[in-house]
Amino acid sequence: MSIVKTRTAKSKAAMDEAKGVMPGGVTANIKSFAPYPIVMKKGEGAYLTDVDNHSYVDYLLSYGALMLGHGHPRITQALNENIERNGTWLFGAPHQLEIDFGKMIQHYYPSMDLLRYTNSGTEATLLALRLAEAYTGKHKIAKFEGHYHGGHHQVLYSIDPHEEDAGLAEAPIPVPDSKELKNISRNETIILPFNNLEQTEAILRKHHDQIAALILEPLQSGFISATQAFMDGIRAITDELGIVLIFDEVKTGFRVVMGGAQEVYGITPDLTTLGKVIGGGFPFGIVGGKKDIMMESAPNHDAKPQDVLFHSGTYNGHPFILAAGLATVEVLREEIDHVNERTALLRKSLEQLFKEKGMPMQTLGMGSVFNIVLTNEEVRDHRDYLKSDFTRRRQIDMALLDEGIYTKPVNRYSLSTSHGDNEIEKTIDAYRNVLNQL
Repeated sequence: MSIVKTRTAKSKAAMDEAKGVMPGGVTANIKSFAPYPIVMKKGEGAYLTDVDNHSYVDYLLSYGALMLGHGHPRITQALNENIERNGTWLFGAPHQLEIDFGKMIQHYYPSMDLLRYTNSGTEATLLALRLAEAYTGKHKIAKFEGHYHGGHHQVLYSIDPHEEDAGLAEAPIPVPDSKELKNISRNETIILPFNNLEQTEAILRKHHDQIAALILEPLQSGFISATQAFMDGIRAITDELGIVLIFDEVKTGFRVVMGGAQEVYGITPDLTTLGKVIGGGFPFGIVGGKKDIMMESAPNHDAKPQDVLFHSGTYNGHPFILAAGLATVEVLREEIDHVNERTALLRKSLEQLFKEKGMPMQTLGMGSVFNIVLTNEEVRDHRDYLKSDFTRRRQIDMALLDEGIYTKPVNRYSLSTSHGDNEIEKTIDAYRNVLNQL
């Protein structure tokens, strides 16, 4: 591919140098792809520019975090005003913006009686599970095959398992997604089959006296939707069995609609985790939910340490990030419907283009996020997704880099308020060129 051999020589040189500084040349494994990732030097609006001065329409958007695109002036203004007003960028003490921001979140996520701030989505899911364990006195968790909830031990199972390792579809077994887990007991994490209510209920009933929480992505990987009947059933079963239901909306919060997937499905989870979009491009996470559960972390100066769930963080509720988040919401109030409309237009146009070429393809997703899946068969879970044509998808994605369309190969697409008609037209033309070549 020319993107590897000729156009990105400076990226290759930079990554070779980076390997002398960081393991594999990256600070996060997801940033790496074969033969090497493209190194960027500038972002503006819907575009990224790499170190070889090639421009790309950015559909990765920092894995969906940059809902306003790169360098949005409303966020820049909010940050500057924050410094001028506060005289500092960090208090290390309570401040009014923590309250104001929290009330805004509660408006869009009324399931959050109370909430806590964290510094990432991973921290948010970790805190949510700890809260559930403290509240229930139980210590196993249940998660679905194919769902990602961050980089801590309990949830690093069966995110992207090979089918031959994963057991029966109706009764998946935990497959480690990290090397150190090979020598750790898998008994604390129970794996469930997504969108299969009958088998999920059977597994939950079998282990209900040990399961503190069921954590799930309402849209698996941000694009495979749960059915309404499945979500309704999960809510009823977890209520009955005393299992804390956690919606991990790090990917879907403020992306599908303002109130996330729980608004779409009409489900009130016990706990919700947020991140990505709501941080405005800065490291951020939120855990919120039922008062009785959240109060497990409330400080009690008269209690012994072992009687209160400890949660802290120097940067929790950082004024800079809350200011950026508020600015993001102010823009989305006005523009999220337009982003979703443009996303629907792009999806429809790409599906029509593949149909004209006689190539199997469907787009899956909701709101402003979707993925391109090269199969005409129904995709309801991870195993269905594995049957799509990943080899051809990687070929297309690598060729699209040559055409100035950027996402990490095989990753989902996210749109921002900066993606307009010109960017959509450019994307459709790029796909047409690539499909003609193939």
